[in-house]
Amino acid sequence: QVQLVESGGGLVQAGGSLRLSCAASGTISSSNDMAWYRQAPGKQRELVAGITSGGNTNYADSVKGRFTISRDTAKNTVYLQMNSLKPEDTAVYYCSVYYYGDYKNYWGQGTQVTVSS
Repeated sequence: QVQLVESGGGLVQAGGSLRLSCAASGTISSSNDMAWYRQAPGKQRELVAGITSGGNTNYADSVKGRFTISRDTAKNTVYLQMNSLKPEDTAVYYCSVYYYGDYKNYWGQGTQVTVSS
């Protein structure tokens, strides 16, 4: 079983920055892909950014150039550095890990990010 613990959400003014962290623990090795999703009120959950076990990254068009995903493989931790935040970035952000050891996708509990105008 894999557990994900997120931290770093909060309230910030437009133009500000936040850094989210997600630590994976339990029965998991570095053979996994990690990602951040978000869900705003009344909207579907969407992929924000992903990073593979090899370090390849991909981003939603809406966050390219503003957000950076990274990982510490030794710590099984993924980060999301969010700069130049906009009110439309307001959402609950979820960490996701796809573990190749058991071919399952795991989710964190979510952390609220609120950007005021």
